[in-house]
Amino acid sequence: MSEVTDKNFQEEVIEKSKDVPVLVDFHADWCAPCKILSPVLNKIVQEKGDKLVLAKINVDNAPETAQKYGIMSIPSVKLFKDGKVVDEFIGNYPENYIRGWIDKNL
Repeated sequence: MSEVTDKNFQEEVIEKSKDVPVLVDFHADWCAPCKILSPVLNKIVQEKGDKLVLAKINVDNAPETAQKYGIMSIPSVKLFKDGKVVDEFIGNYPENYIRGWIDKNL
């Protein structure tokens, strides 16, 4: 897992997603649903091993990236492959839903 900023987004998400899918968690420290979702994402990505990478973006610290990707509500999760968003969801969902969503996109 890496904490991504406006400065390293290109390298940590876009470039990396050309080798392995990157799950991007747009969040904020003050967001209660984000704090609930974060450990679920961490757990699932750890279980996937080298098949998936998790990148976390604090929207307060990366406003340009949040604006570029149209983040209006958090948590927002986007899956990048080959430098592009292939799927996304907004909000908090049960772990089994998130697992199915990830598996469908891998």
